[in-house]
Order: sequence, then structure tokens, then C-alpha cells
Amino acid sequence: MVRILTEFDTYQEFINEINADPDFSEPMLQTKEQMECNLKRALTSQDQIPLGVFSDNAITGLFVFQIEKEDQYIEMLVGLSREPDAYEQIADWLQLHYSGYQVDFVFNPKNRAIRPVLQKRGATFFAEQIKMALTENTMLIDTTGIEPLSEQYRDQYVAMHSTDCYWTGDKVANALDTFNVFLAVDDGSVVGYIDVTRNNEENEPFDLLVKADRRRLGWGRKLLAKAIEANRPKGMMLIVDVDNAPAIALYRSMGFSYDPEPVNQLATWMIA
Repeated sequence: MVRILTEFDTYQEFINEINADPDFSEPMLQTKEQMECNLKRALTSQDQIPLGVFSDNAITGLFVFQIEKEDQYIEMLVGLSREPDAYEQIADWLQLHYSGYQVDFVFNPKNRAIRPVLQKRGATFFAEQIKMALTENTMLIDTTGIEPLSEQYRDQYVAMHSTDCYWTGDKVANALDTFNVFLAVDDGSVVGYIDVTRNNEENEPFDLLVKADRRRLGWGRKLLAKAIEANRPKGMMLIVDVDNAPAIALYRSMGFSYDPEPVNQLATWMIA
């Protein structure tokens, strides 16, 4: 049975136990800040819904989903369970209430309970990801040509922005209280950009892109250097696909270190 939760105190032992299990821990609950934003905030937010799955009144799964009704988009912020049946029930619940929505699941790659449930529903799985964290001071890099996003370049930025993601250029440009955006500008043309979160103790370069014909000219390094400079003294981390060797090499050269053990995987389910 799936129920909407009104408090978490009763289930704190369950939360702690699952989150301490390396095979089922929740990637989105690894810091105090994530606990606040992705778990506790769900009890008061109109855009998040906390759900529990129960068997004989005992909790077998605890979930939090971000619901964007206008965009028909859902993101799983928390998924804590070892039981395949809990994921089956939560998927059935989503299908009943949110037909036609896209649901993104970020989960522990070792989680053997969620994968078959999503596979059965035809979800698309993306590459496993590793976490990299800025641990060293970067060398001084000339950032000439790097500018903050302005109205002058907004249309060019939006036109070249990635579209296969929730945070498209339009959405980021309308959320500059959440993101810092820097552009690589060459002779009046935007040739690259970087979107970086700005309000966390450990901020994340969310998207970095340089036009294909301007790569290997140092623009990516300049953009990242500007983002690091603007972010100080806060920390910085990022998630990158394990098979994205060029990106990993760039970040390592800029002072990021990493553990090669994958920490995330993304799957997208279009609810029929």
C-alpha cells in the first residue's frame, strides 16, 4: 500500500538503515544539505510529495518526488528500499496519477531492486556516473572572452543550449537566483557556456558546452576557471559519465579528484 507521508520521525531508523547500505544508499541523500532539500523540505513544499510503501503496516519503501505539473515532469529525489515490490507499487502509483509524464530516476548503480522494475516499463538507462570534487587550487588561467549571461547574448545562449534535459536554456536564464551562467564570447558570437548552481555549500557545474568547431582551443578550461573563481570560497563538485574521458581529463587538469567507483545512474521513464 502506498501512502502520502506527513512526517519522517517515525521512519528515521528505516531511512538511516537503508541509506547506510552501500548497495541501496540514496545518492541524493549524502550530505546534510541534501537531507534538508531532498527529504525534509518535502513535508512543506507544494512541489514535492513524500510517499511510503507499507506491508502489514511496516514500511518497506520511502520516496520523495519533485512534481512539475506544467511541464509534466517528475524527478525522484529520494528512493529508499531494498524490496522490488516497493518499487513496483510506487511505479504503479505514478502510472495511476501521472499518465503522460516523464519521470527521471537517479539511483545507486548497485541497487538491484529498482533496475528490473524500470526495465519492465521500458525506461531508458544512461551511463553510470562518478563524482568529482575540487580538491586543489587551480593554476591562474586567462579568462578573457568569458562573460556572465546578459540580455545581449541570451538568444544565442538559449539557441545553443542542450535541450535533452529539464534545465533548458530558457529555464536556466529565468532562474539566475539558482544558477551562475558564464558565456564564452568570440567576436560577438557565443561559442560556449557553463551553468553552475550558486546557493549550495558545494556547488555543481550543471552543464558545460563548447561548439564543436571551437573545441580544443581552451574555451572549456576558461569557462570552468571563471566558474571556480566566482564560486570561491564555496566548494565545488560535479557528476560526470564514466565514459566521458575528455570531460574527466579537463576536470582533473583543473584540480578535481575522483573515486572511479560509480555513484549515480539515471533512467528516464515516459509514463504511457
